[in-house]
Amino acid sequence: MTRYQAALLGLGLLLMFLLYMGLPGPPKQTSQLGRGPNVTVLTGLTRGSSQIFYREVLPLQQTHRAEVLFLHGKAFNSHTWEQLGTLQLLSKRGYRAVAVDLPGFGNSAPSKEVSTESGRVELLEGVLRDLQLQNTVLVSPSLSGSYALPFLMQSHHQLCGFVPIAPTSTRNYAQEQFQAMKTPTLILYGELDHTLARESLQQLRHLPNHSVVKLHDAGHACYLHKPEAFHLALLAFLDHLP
Repeated sequence: MTRYQAALLGLGLLLMFLLYMGLPGPPKQTSQLGRGPNVTVLTGLTRGSSQIFYREVLPLQQTHRAEVLFLHGKAFNSHTWEQLGTLQLLSKRGYRAVAVDLPGFGNSAPSKEVSTESGRVELLEGVLRDLQLQNTVLVSPSLSGSYALPFLMQSHHQLCGFVPIAPTSTRNYAQEQFQAMKTPTLILYGELDHTLARESLQQLRHLPNHSVVKLHDAGHACYLHKPEAFHLALLAFLDHLP
């Protein structure tokens, strides 16, 4: 083999390697040890134009109709719900539970599409479609309110439940818009969150089909401060959905 041929071969191999590294990998299953018997976490990327990383703990047997999609706050990502044990707990109760990394967080790349309200709605619609989520309950803490609330206003027919946890963006909507939403809602907040929780509650209380749970001695990220109380409230809400 001449030096010219060897150089061409090396260049070809390099291009193939770079192409391979640039392609998104297929979803993969990894067994998580130490998380209880037969617990499997599925991770991967959605297929839409804005590829969103997700993680899901597979239930041994899905026995409940509702499927739960977890968003996250500014300082967190999908791994938060796995570390907290939320995904595992719901899967053991027979719920399908999925957590995503919003664009620019965790393993999801930033996306220009989510700079607008319509773009954020389209992104969540794509996530539900790509992951084949039906009868969805949307859990939305803090920052993720900028995704969940416009989705609630425009695509609430895709939701069978809504769990806002001191979400942002409540001021963007009028009282009449909240009153028109019939989605069963569990409003959760921490007793020590004196800013965003109070602000959001003023608007969310106009949702006609809602209940409120205040977690005592908990701050803004109340699910981290009082995980047992949070899980009990969430499961009670899910178990009573039609």
